[in-house]
Amino acid sequence: MRENIHPAYPTSKVHCACGATWETRSTGGDLHLDICSNCHPFFTGKQKLIDTQGRIDRFQKKYANAPKAPPKKAKAAAEKKPAAKSEKKSEKKAKKPKAEA
Repeated sequence: MRENIHPAYPTSKVHCACGATWETRSTGGDLHLDICSNCHPFFTGKQKLIDTQGRIDRFQKKYANAPKAPPKKAKAAAEKKPAAKSEKKSEKKAKKPKAEA
């Protein structure tokens, strides 16, 4: 087997944007993270919106005054559907089959 083929595996420090730091081992040196398990919403249970360039504010301003859709009437829609099906069946019966040549 060949000797000295594995890279060096020294201890390195991991730094998160929230301020958390810890030591681990890595071949790449020190690591700088944007988000870690101490500040990620999945692990903390808190929702945190990361807004880049004000996109959330722009969306909320755009749709703040938008008219809301009226609620659908379930009874009126249910009554119309059976009537439409019975009309289609009567139309199919009225059509004559094509003569075979």
